[in-house]
Amino acid sequence: MALKPALTDLPIKTADAGFYRGFSRDVTISSKILIGGLVIWAVAFPEQAGAILNKFNTFILANFATWYIWVVALFVLVCIALAIWPAAGRLKLGQHDEKPEFSNFSWFSMMFGAGIGVGMLTWAVAEPVYHFNNNPEVIQGLTNAASADNIRMAYKWSFLHWGLGAWACYAIAGLALAFFSYRRSLPLTIRSSLTPLFGKSLSGPWGHVIDIVAVVATILGVAQTLGFGVEQFVSGLSRIGIGGLSTDEGTASSLGIIVAILVIMGASTLSALSGVGKGIKWLSNINMVLSIALLGFFLLFGSTFFGLQALVVGLWDYLIAMPDMMFRVWQSDGAADSVATKLANWQGAWSVFYWAWWVAFAPFVGLFLARISKGRTIREFVLGAMIVPSIMCFVWFTWAGGTAIDLELTGGAGGVITSAPDGDKIFAMTNFMLAPISEILSWLMAAMIVILLMTYLVTSADSAVLIVNTINAAGDEGPKARPHIIFWGVALGSVVAALLLVGGLKAIQTAMVIGALPFSVVMVLMCVALIKAIYNDSRREQQGMETVASPEPAE
Repeated sequence: MALKPALTDLPIKTADAGFYRGFSRDVTISSKILIGGLVIWAVAFPEQAGAILNKFNTFILANFATWYIWVVALFVLVCIALAIWPAAGRLKLGQHDEKPEFSNFSWFSMMFGAGIGVGMLTWAVAEPVYHFNNNPEVIQGLTNAASADNIRMAYKWSFLHWGLGAWACYAIAGLALAFFSYRRSLPLTIRSSLTPLFGKSLSGPWGHVIDIVAVVATILGVAQTLGFGVEQFVSGLSRIGIGGLSTDEGTASSLGIIVAILVIMGASTLSALSGVGKGIKWLSNINMVLSIALLGFFLLFGSTFFGLQALVVGLWDYLIAMPDMMFRVWQSDGAADSVATKLANWQGAWSVFYWAWWVAFAPFVGLFLARISKGRTIREFVLGAMIVPSIMCFVWFTWAGGTAIDLELTGGAGGVITSAPDGDKIFAMTNFMLAPISEILSWLMAAMIVILLMTYLVTSADSAVLIVNTINAAGDEGPKARPHIIFWGVALGSVVAALLLVGGLKAIQTAMVIGALPFSVVMVLMCVALIKAIYNDSRREQQGMETVASPEPAE
């Protein structure tokens, strides 16, 4: 039976003149209203906003935990299947003879920096330390908290949250966008990835809704990352002698939040104005070099053998236990102190929260990965965007976090690291290691971490601003009007500042979990559409039909 040619034209109406020239008014104005409304609501009615957000959060965790767990498992399976499937893995994300735009080093640097870099500086130390003290095995009485028999469990769960599941979310979104944009010449926007299912109807209101959902999820997902980053940035500034920005508890004060947001978003907006090939590329290369230098410090002067052992054993434990961890859902039995309820609460606070975070981050990272991955094969994309970054995360967690655990177990840290706020743990650890040798060395290390954190924050924020504008401009990758870049820079900073000032990181987490839910449905549809498109393309090849659309000539 003959197949129809693949859809290669998806017109999206954009303004021909005026302030919104080149932008879809429906998507851009609606997104601005929703994000602006959230900021005004949070600032004007903080108690009401907090109460309603918490009710939504409680409802989602009670009714959609299973959904989040299973859809992320689906993304992992689909990515692996596409890389292994011969008909899919060899397909190039672009024209048949197209070469990648960026070198492997720059590609990996931009991918890692925008995707997960900020969180690494907070959680590479904080998460293994936390799971060392509490995890499902401890709750069930199978291991003992803060003891040697719990080290393997700490890494098994840390690897779950920062491994294949996280990067599969990004890879699915990136693959779908790159496939339909660079092989079908469709607009580089979220709606294009669903054309095998809904066709040209996505030119209208339903397509607008999909792109609006992606913009809101992107802003809230990046706000979550920046929220963690702001807390750690203020901790770092305090460590290098810039006082008055932290509370007595060690968290960022209102002044600290405002100062950090102004510095970070000001720098990121300037970088976004320069585009991907200049500001973002060079910032990504700088933070990758600094990351290697910091990791080298832990490799040479940290708990080297402990970290190596944790990496090898933890990777084995993770791979063996992954099928169970990826699909298991714990349900509360209603009793506040029961093991079942504690397990369900732990999963909601950690695994479900992380899956929602990665899903909310997926339109941003996915579209950015698509933008920098033109000319690569699907197999190369999956290996580069899923396997390699996961291993990099594991190395960071075992040598940075492993050094912290080893210092607490045998190095005489005496709770100095574990008692510090999450954002301050890496500073507390390096200070404990270096201060007895030289206060100057300790200060220099803190300063380097602050600079590294700054480059990661700016890379994430300016990438997000460019991606949001690309979606609003119906997939146009070219230069965007400066006022729109500035608006979204201000909007992103305002969301972070407003939610932090109103309810701290908890408020951002709650808004992000809510915003991620509708986009998780879009991502499931992406999987179905991508599989359908690749299968039909293999049939088209058998019938001698062209499966790659010729790009439109440049004007």
